[in-house]
Amino acid sequence: MSETVVVYEYDPPGHGEPGPGAVLRVHAAPAAPGQHAVRGPRTLCGRDTFAMGTAAGRTGAPWYPEEYADRVCPACADAVGEG
Repeated sequence: MSETVVVYEYDPPGHGEPGPGAVLRVHAAPAAPGQHAVRGPRTLCGRDTFAMGTAAGRTGAPWYPEEYADRVCPACADAVGEG
């Protein structure tokens, strides 16, 4: 598989934390062509990444930040091969 970028699906602003809102789900998206830290337009589970935030670069396992292990999208985890 090509490089994967971790993206955050947020709760709408005003529903908890200030700013973009609380992280609802952690997804994986393929990197944009020719880029290694820029997300593509869709997650591996097919969701639009337009309103999602991009996590800082990651290497190794797991592919997601461990503090969000309880919020990992099961379909993205399956696509990455860790489901």
